Amino acid sequence: MATSISGARILVTGITSEVARPVAEALAKENEVIGAARFKDPAAREPLHDVGIRTARMDLVRGDLDDLPAEVDYVLHFAVVKSDKWNVALDGNLGGPLSLMERYAGSRAFLHVSSTAVYQPNGHHEFAEDDPLGDSHRNYYLPTYSITKIGAEGAVRWGARRYGIPTTIARLNVPYGDWGGWPFIQFQLAEGGMDVAVHPDAPSEFHPIHTDDIVATVPRLLEIADVPPTVVNWGGDERVSVEEWCAYLTELTGVQLNCVASENSLASVALDLTRMHELVGHTTVPWREGFRRMVETQRPDLLRA
Repeated sequence: MATSISGARILVTGITSEVARPVAEALAKENEVIGAARFKDPAAREPLHDVGIRTARMDLVRGDLDDLPAEVDYVLHFAVVKSDKWNVALDGNLGGPLSLMERYAGSRAFLHVSSTAVYQPNGHHEFAEDDPLGDSHRNYYLPTYSITKIGAEGAVRWGARRYGIPTTIARLNVPYGDWGGWPFIQFQLAEGGMDVAVHPDAPSEFHPIHTDDIVATVPRLLEIADVPPTVVNWGGDERVSVEEWCAYLTELTGVQLNCVASENSLASVALDLTRMHELVGHTTVPWREGFRRMVETQRPDLLRA
């Protein structure tokens, strides 16, 4: 189901994140890409300009979109507000996408990057898109995250109908790449002598998805956009546990990643990827290959032959 986009004007929000930036860089080769963020540090704009991405200031919490272009063909909404202040998280994560949808009511498609954190924890069940939603992140130091992510999906569903914008809601699992990601953060904790927290209901299973596969599937996610929105899980084909990838990182580097059960950790979010496979396709980067590349890039000095 390979597809591509060319000759379009594309807005990518959350451009300073390591998830959004590679997507924007890839699209900028054949499109006009505007990368939006708060840019509290103006110097953060220069590396983006160097790879052909225009930049624009945007504050979703305040509703400040004045610096954005008047019209775009596609909106890729990666931005997320992580705050323990409910008014800030609600304004940014619910009001933000609605402000964008109102501004770009004439766009061809809107991709809202949600999270599999919206699912109600249910052991080792494989979550399909119609499964119950619930609060999964309250014990993980992010009390507003799951609830405002769920709320954001509701806002985007309303916005798609209100403004007639073909929309996809993609529930992202565990993004990672040569730049790092959650697994590399766990590795850094272990380097510092800290344990890796895992859920007591072992193993803690997820579907890590490499940047290469995120980039490759974005055009198709836009292509399947519809009204009401198309909702789809977005993760790597392989179901992998934190315990398993920690053991592999230890094998690769010699750094001992010690997994310890803790209630302040994320429960498994295994996925039913049937809809993704039917509508979007399969991922191509095996997780072991992706993790090895991550170590090769971030800590080549520790990589064992």
